[in-house]
Amino acid sequence: MVISAGSTAWLTRVMRANLLDVLNQQYVQTARAKGATERVVIWRHAVRNALHPLVMTFGTTFPALISGEAIVSIVLNLPTTGPLLVNALLNKDMYLAGTIILMLSALLVIGNFVADILLAVVDPRIRLEAGRS
Repeated sequence: MVISAGSTAWLTRVMRANLLDVLNQQYVQTARAKGATERVVIWRHAVRNALHPLVMTFGTTFPALISGEAIVSIVLNLPTTGPLLVNALLNKDMYLAGTIILMLSALLVIGNFVADILLAVVDPRIRLEAGRS
């Protein structure tokens, strides 16, 4: 809860700025001119295109949660991998530190993969075609 609260304000600002930029685009004004309700214009047209940068930041969220967890768990004296990594680095235990860093790297790759899949679902400009030869 503590770790996620820190980035909430930043994500909110990014989403607001993207949405304000998208609301002035021509395709949104065209949808309004065709008689679509404001709710449909915002949710179907504007929000789906404004989510692109937000979804891409979620790819780096997984390792950032683990990295930020180290500081929070040291301050709150919680038995998690954060203090374990710090102690491994202080005691020069290269195998344990390397394992934890490898885990963080794997989480970064998995996070980027999930973000790419979510981007294909959310972004209307991405079309997936099967059976093309």
